[in-house]
This record gives sequence, C-alpha cells and structure tokens, in this order.
Amino acid sequence: MADRIKESWNSRIGVILAVSGSAVGLGNFLRFPGQVAEYGGGAFMLAYFVAFLLIGLPICWAEWAMGREGGLKGFNSAPSILAAITQRPGLRFVGIIAVVIPVVIYMYYVVIEAWCLAYATNYLFGDMRFNQTSEATEFFNNLIGASKDGSALGFDIKHVGVFFVAVFILNFVLIWRGISRGIELFCKYAMPTLLVVALIILVRVLTLGTPDTAHPDRTIGNGLGYMWNPSKQVLEVKDANGEWQQEREIVDAKNMQDAVALVADDEGKRLRQLTAFEQLSNPNLWLAAAGQIFFSLSVGFGVIITYSSYMKKKDDIVLSGLAAASANEFCEVAVGGLISIPAAVAFFGVSGLAGIGLSTFDIGFKALPMVFSQMPAGMLFGFLFFFLLFLAAVTSSLSMLQPGIAFLEESLNINRRQSVAILGFVVAMGSAYVLYFSADLKALDTLDFWVTNLLMVVLATAQVIIFAWVIGIEKGFEMAHAGAAIRIPKIFKFTMKYITPLLLIAILGCWFYSSVLGYSFDPGKPREYSSYVSDLFIKPNTIAWMAVGLIALTGLFIGLNLLPATHFKPTPPAKKGAKQ
Repeated sequence: MADRIKESWNSRIGVILAVSGSAVGLGNFLRFPGQVAEYGGGAFMLAYFVAFLLIGLPICWAEWAMGREGGLKGFNSAPSILAAITQRPGLRFVGIIAVVIPVVIYMYYVVIEAWCLAYATNYLFGDMRFNQTSEATEFFNNLIGASKDGSALGFDIKHVGVFFVAVFILNFVLIWRGISRGIELFCKYAMPTLLVVALIILVRVLTLGTPDTAHPDRTIGNGLGYMWNPSKQVLEVKDANGEWQQEREIVDAKNMQDAVALVADDEGKRLRQLTAFEQLSNPNLWLAAAGQIFFSLSVGFGVIITYSSYMKKKDDIVLSGLAAASANEFCEVAVGGLISIPAAVAFFGVSGLAGIGLSTFDIGFKALPMVFSQMPAGMLFGFLFFFLLFLAAVTSSLSMLQPGIAFLEESLNINRRQSVAILGFVVAMGSAYVLYFSADLKALDTLDFWVTNLLMVVLATAQVIIFAWVIGIEKGFEMAHAGAAIRIPKIFKFTMKYITPLLLIAILGCWFYSSVLGYSFDPGKPREYSSYVSDLFIKPNTIAWMAVGLIALTGLFIGLNLLPATHFKPTPPAKKGAKQ
C-alpha cells in the first residue's frame, strides 16, 4: 500500500489565487474580447452578465460545496466525491467526465502555452517586427507548423518544439511538489505578477490616443466604442438573392458621413441601426455568452470540485467562490476587454481588424504582433503581453493536472509521485499527437470542439442536478454555509434547482441543433453541417477521427482504473509536520 497523506491549502488567499489562476487564462485576454466584438459589445455583455448570475455562479457554488464535502470525507477526485456525498456508487461514472475533461484539455492547452512562451522569447530577442499582416501570419504558421504535419518540431526559437519541452517540464515539476508547495506557491507569485503586468499594458494601451494622425477615425475611443456600445450602426448590402447582408460596422462620425454618401448613390446599400434588443434576439449571442462563462470561471472543467476538496471545514467556500469568480471577472472584463480589441482598432481600424479576424488566435498571434510592431517600445510591450499570457496559461494548466492526479492516487492507492509519473506519460502521448499533427490545427480544434462544447456542458448539467435534486437543495445549501461568513441569497435555491439546469439543457439542445444537425437560427439560411461533423461522417478525416479516438481512449483508461476502486478508501489525514 502506498504511503498517501491528505494534502491541503496553506491559506485562504492561496486557494483563491489558485482557483482564480485556473480560470484566468487565454480565454480572458484573447477569446473574450473577440466574442464581445463579434456579438455586439454591450448586448453581449448583458447576456454575459445574465449567464454569470444564472449559470456561472450557481455551478461554481455547487462545485465548491460538493468538493469540500467530499474532501471532509477523505476524497479528492470527482468520481469518489460524487459517490461519497450522495451514497450512490453509480455516480462515480459521472465523475469520470470530470477527469477526462481537464486531462484532454491539458493535452492541447500545453501546446498553446508553448506558443506564448515562444512569442515572449522572440520579443525578448527583438526579432518580431512585421510590416504586413501576412508577415505576422507567416511567422505564426511557421512556428506552430500549420502548413505541414511535423513541421512544428524544430528545436530553435522559430519553432515551438523546444518551448513545448520547457513548459511541459515546468508544469510537472510544479505539480510534483504538491498542492501547497507547488500549485499554491506558484500562484501566490504568478497571479500578482500577472495583474501588475496586465495593468502596465492596459495603461499603455489606453494612452495611445490616435496613433496615426492620417487616420483620425482610428482611436482608442473608437476601439472601446466598437466593443462596448449596446447599439450598432451597420452598413448592409443586398446580395444576389435580394437579401440584406451586413458589410461592416460604422463607429465614428467621419465614417458615418462617408457611409451616408455611399448609400445615397447606391440603392444596393443601406444603413441600419441594430438595437441591443435586436441583438439579444439572436440565439447565437446567448450561446456564445454562456460558452464564455464556462471558460471564464472554469466551471464544468472538473477542476473546482477537486481544488475545493483540499479545504478545511471552517473555510468559507461561499466567500472564497465569490472572490475567485470576481477576481477572474475583473481580469477578463476590466483588463482583457480593454487591451486587445481597442489597440487593434486604434492601429488598423474596424475594417482592418475584421480583415485579420476576431478569433482567439487571430487577435493574439496575428493582430497584436502588428500592433506591437508599430507601437513605441513595442518589443518591450510585446514581451510583457506574451509573458502575461504565458503566466496565465501555466496557472490554468496546473489546475488541469490535479484532477487526474487525485483520481489515480485514490483509484490505484498510490502516492502522488507515482500518480504524477503515470499521468505524465498519458498526457505526453496526447500532447505529442497534437504537436505533431499541426497542419491546419485539425487535431487541436477537433479536441477542443467536442470537449468544450459537449462534455463540459454535460458535466455542468449533471453536477447541478446532483447538487439540487440528488443531494437536495436544502442540504446542499447547508453544506455550502458551513464556516461561511456570508450566505448565498435564497433566490439561488430556486435558480439552482430549476433555472440553471433548464438553461443548461437548452444550451445543449441548441448546440446540437445548430452545430451537429447543421440547422441555422437565421430564417431562410440553408442547412449546413459544421466542419467537425463533416470530418467525422460526411467527408471522414483521419486526424479528426484520431482526436475523437483519443478522447474515447482517455475515458476508457480512466474507466478501467475506476474498476479496481469499487471500495475507495479515503486518504488518511496528514501527520503533523508532514510535507505536502
């Protein structure tokens, strides 16, 4: 029998920073700004805030409560926690999803983490000046190997291979050290550093003014307006079928005058104001806002339920959960939302940014390098920005490893170092697959699509139903309020029992309707299957099938290791003075 000891956090601030670190990642600084800009700025933020209250916070508190309760019973992995707190052994198999999700996400997230370190290193050496967007795109594609499988494996600073090895080793050195001496210690330093660096970049961006006086419409103010205005003025053109299609958004007086003159001379063009209400009637906006909440708070990842299991009975999980969620929202809305898009608009204008793209990778690795190329002291700020992304990515990737380690410790009754070695081998194989099959990012995108859009929502739905219906909402709140200085408002009893699960089921149904079956929410738009479905069933793609197979094999590996653990034994408490 392995010598296992019960680990715990050393301080409340430590666990808050660690949970915040798990949530603060690339999605805050890259994905969130693109979502805001694409889905209507202020209208998206309204939907985002509603999703935060009705989906994010309820799931967050449920995970904190169930995790801490399972930890008090001596368990730290989702399968054993769910079985122990409900006295229903069959729910261990629901917990498998909470281990599969972070393990699979880590396999590709650590590769993106290596991209960030590669960019920071190249900026440090001052070799990142681009005159054309095509140059920035070419550098990115060469670095990650987008043109050919295996081409990312070069071991120089222009390829990601050496950086992948470095970040993989860093992650496992920290996770090897344990909860308090590894994850907590790193996050205590990394999170404040991350915030300071972010604020430095934010101040610089907000003081850019009008970088190019030849383009007075390209200002930080217009960039902020492009993101946050609740209503939008758009120029529409009539297509060959007589349908009006949006061409671009108008964000300043000069462009508005030009657009008015253009419309007056061309009957095939018109100006239209999109109100916040009209934008909120778009189901895709609500799906995007709810999806962003999962990334924002790390809910449905299987991380919080494991992290909170290391907390003590007297710890205030209601306040800790709220503090962690609030810290993340500050980083996302007040920092991430004010850096990327406004800076890009100030240098390229709205149409120029639209030409580059609003996706996570377009903004972070193509648009912003062009911004830094033209900005005074751009090499310094480029280094700081990608170092910021790297720190955020490390704090997130560490959290993805802990659920798998806790599971292996309990299911195989082995110590931490043995479980780290086993998990390291498993994720190394998966990450090698993602790193090698880099052409068009097919492997990475396929893994991300099925795990984040399907498995995460399924897990979140199951957890809320278990908390509110299996455990019971009254008992669940009693679990959450143990040691709490503040209490969850009573309205959340109704929310968590009825509204949250119904919304999650609706989200899952809408996603299946649009992204799997290929139907559109836009009237008159023909049915069109997504590339992810097409790659599996219509025009089968070997790499896509390998990605789905990797997810299935990971689930099978975890499931087979669950079988010997029919009678889980709780982890014994740490002896006084024992290292953690």
